[in-house]
Amino acid sequence: MIETHGLVDFHCHLDLYQNYIEEIRNADEAGVFTLAVTTTPRAWPHNNELAQKTKYVRAALGFHPHLVATDEQELEIWDKYFPLTRYIGEVGLDASPKYYSSFEAQKRVFRHILSRCAESGDKIISVHSTRATKQVLDHIELYMPINRGKVVLHWFTGSKSEAKRAVELGCYFSINREMLQKENSIKMVESIPIDKLLTETDGPFTTRGERPMRPTDAILAVKALKHLHGVSEENVLTQIKNNLRSLLSQG
Repeated sequence: MIETHGLVDFHCHLDLYQNYIEEIRNADEAGVFTLAVTTTPRAWPHNNELAQKTKYVRAALGFHPHLVATDEQELEIWDKYFPLTRYIGEVGLDASPKYYSSFEAQKRVFRHILSRCAESGDKIISVHSTRATKQVLDHIELYMPINRGKVVLHWFTGSKSEAKRAVELGCYFSINREMLQKENSIKMVESIPIDKLLTETDGPFTTRGERPMRPTDAILAVKALKHLHGVSEENVLTQIKNNLRSLLSQG
């Protein structure tokens, strides 16, 4: 069990920061449990090497749906590293107009990833679902039995009914500050059981002022959840830490 006395940033692209080695060190020194997701399997070995020197940073093996159109053949590389990590991400589906032409290929890749994870039985997966919520949940239902690993839905933008379906499928949700600044997202997040929530930044794709968000900025999501649920910041922090422990303890 990984000790988690601080914040949780369950989805951050540390390798995309200009000074990424420094950002990894800063997250670790701050005691922020950080899931450093990758977008290509080629990036995982170096990220993992750096993360293994830390107490709080973990590197996830990813294959971002945005890259599938040009790099589907890298699934062989993903398979090579798959046995070496418990953490998978960022993976999933994206039906945005820019990426829809590769949607069938995305589904092939996502199906393969979920099937491999289900075979393993203990993986934790950070999943992208932009404009593809139903299809992502359909895939999870078909290929990821509830007792064969855990899915964490990153920056989930589905409806309240889709969130309810995701909860029934055993999913967790990683919540960032931006999600709690839009009325529809607020109502959706409010409907999710608090014991299924984690926090994230999705840095460097989100900003605080003029700089990219860092793992320590996950405190902004904590503050937003505090106001949403009408509880103290300490209670939110405790709940998120407990949720992380529960997630990591499940196989």
